[in-house]
Amino acid sequence: MATTPPYDVLIVGAGPAGAACALALAGSGLRVALVDKARFPRDKVCGDAIPGPTLKALARLKPAYAQELRNLTQAHRTDVRTSRLLSPAGVEVSVEWRAPAFNSPRLHFDEALLTLVRRHTSTTLLEGDAVKKVWQTDELVMAQLTDQTELRARLIIGCDGTHSVVGRSLLPQPLNRARHCAAVRAYYRGVTDAPETTSEFLFLRRYRAGYCWVFPVGGGVYNVGFGMLSADIARHKVDLKQELQQLLTTHPALASRFRAALPLGPVQGFGLPLGGSGRPLSGRRVLLCGDAAALIDPLQGHGIDKAVISGILAAEHARRCCEAQDFSRASLAQYDQAVHRRLGRDLARRYQLMRVLARAPWLVELAFAAGRWPRLRRWLVQAVG
Repeated sequence: MATTPPYDVLIVGAGPAGAACALALAGSGLRVALVDKARFPRDKVCGDAIPGPTLKALARLKPAYAQELRNLTQAHRTDVRTSRLLSPAGVEVSVEWRAPAFNSPRLHFDEALLTLVRRHTSTTLLEGDAVKKVWQTDELVMAQLTDQTELRARLIIGCDGTHSVVGRSLLPQPLNRARHCAAVRAYYRGVTDAPETTSEFLFLRRYRAGYCWVFPVGGGVYNVGFGMLSADIARHKVDLKQELQQLLTTHPALASRFRAALPLGPVQGFGLPLGGSGRPLSGRRVLLCGDAAALIDPLQGHGIDKAVISGILAAEHARRCCEAQDFSRASLAQYDQAVHRRLGRDLARRYQLMRVLARAPWLVELAFAAGRWPRLRRWLVQAVG
């Protein structure tokens, strides 16, 4: 069994959280390794929406990063200027966005972000080998890969998604279906009446804590999906793949537009751990970021911006702990506090608002009616992000 020299920081997962963490550690002088089970580029089942705060966070880290990322994704994205929302009763509201945002398949976006890591950091990148086991000693944290290699580090940062092996091993939490969503998505070509700068959200009368989406991702391709609370899926025994197909063939706002549309692959599913739960994000020698830290927006369902922001915050605290030689639970708990201040309080508020709207459908219709008035629409946009 091969044993590597110890790293200062071992990042598990090279998606947006892990890549942002590695970028934020550039120039720190720390020995950093970034490991992922896949070889990039690789697909990631997702809605493919890249919210504006993602670029803002990268620009704060280094102004050139945001522009370079836009250049790298130029051929595989569509800039989004409008969100079109449709209520269960058929009331439509459109929101024009000023902050730059875009949609891009994760196949291309994650590869572009990892390209920044390759270009601008001295990170040791280990692709195509999964972390199978994680444990701690008094002095180090250990990770065993599928090829039996053991990686050793002073600190491990779990950026490895919903089913995080780092989280399961060092900070286990039971699944709470009331704070978890599941969704499915497929790519389509030939969708009609679908502007390439408009993302669509359709809210349903039958399943109120969820929505259907149609997101353009460039080149005439659309990411189309449906998601809802896992608790409701279990309660109503919903087959999400079947439900999506039924929506595309019977929903009044979708059926005619998808009649000649062609699927480009199978319908695939993914999980979404909702933010605002107060889940522990740190322990002795361990931090969690992104989906592993349950930071998905409960109202909108996106999490790439939260992943990038939490990855950057984790890097800041990794630097501090390495400098102080203090990897205790108490020292790393400052990361939990920083994430709560930056993201957690807002996510908790959005979760409560989502639950209220799900229980009171008349409030949803009232909000859509109010959204037709520009001043009230601006207030509602601020309220829901």
